[in-house]
Amino acid sequence: MSLQGKTLFITGASRGIGREIALRAARDGANIVIAAKSAEPHAKLPGTIHSVAAEVEAAGGKALALQVDVRDEDAVRQALAQANDHFGGIDALVNNAGAIKLTGVQHIELKRFDLMHQINTRAVLLCSQAALPYLKKSAGHILNLSPPLNLASKWFAQFSPYTVTKYGMSMLTIGMSEEFANYGISVNSLWPQTMIATAAIEFQLGNRESFKQARTPAIMADAAHVILDSSGRQITGRLLIDEEILRESGVSEFEHYRFEPGSNAALMTDLFID
Repeated sequence: MSLQGKTLFITGASRGIGREIALRAARDGANIVIAAKSAEPHAKLPGTIHSVAAEVEAAGGKALALQVDVRDEDAVRQALAQANDHFGGIDALVNNAGAIKLTGVQHIELKRFDLMHQINTRAVLLCSQAALPYLKKSAGHILNLSPPLNLASKWFAQFSPYTVTKYGMSMLTIGMSEEFANYGISVNSLWPQTMIATAAIEFQLGNRESFKQARTPAIMADAAHVILDSSGRQITGRLLIDEEILRESGVSEFEHYRFEPGSNAALMTDLFID
């Protein structure tokens, strides 16, 4: 399997899972568009579009670093046009950028809900719409980092504003897979079975103690690779779990994905996973 010569446009790729997907594809010799807001270093969160671009080049890929706010329609459309001009096409859009606030309706600030809606649901619609002219030519992929539609009440009871915005992404996955079928474009969602150890999660939790129960972003990158390397709508319209799609591709051993290999701590399942 190889993504050599393919062009991936990845939002939120300056750190975490987006960065890992970029580096996995770079090892194949892919062209990576690192589209994120982080052009300058953050005090607590490592990584910028420029540092990841350098890592992509070092890993064997070609990089284009673009500072993009996925809430800005003009900026998104300009970035996709620039990426197309630079690399001569776009083969995959990875909607990885996300915002989270685990708060209920009673206490959430409306501006925070607006932010989650704009970066989660709305950005998937905007970026996919803007990428469509290029993906039609490549019969390419859209991959959304969003969960299965688990309607158990516990996923709504404490933080329904966040749940609604993430489920909106997954519903768009199902809809776009059908809507874009005539163009040969495959559309899928991908979500982790377990908590993933990223700087953003550490920042959210305040420490990395729970990382003993987490896997590294590499498992999501390998799962994304399987999806993005498929052809002919072989995989489409699915709300996939990283471990599930890797098992389908023949992977049976997952210990090396642990943040602390050999740990006896039980892995912590991610949100929306029973």
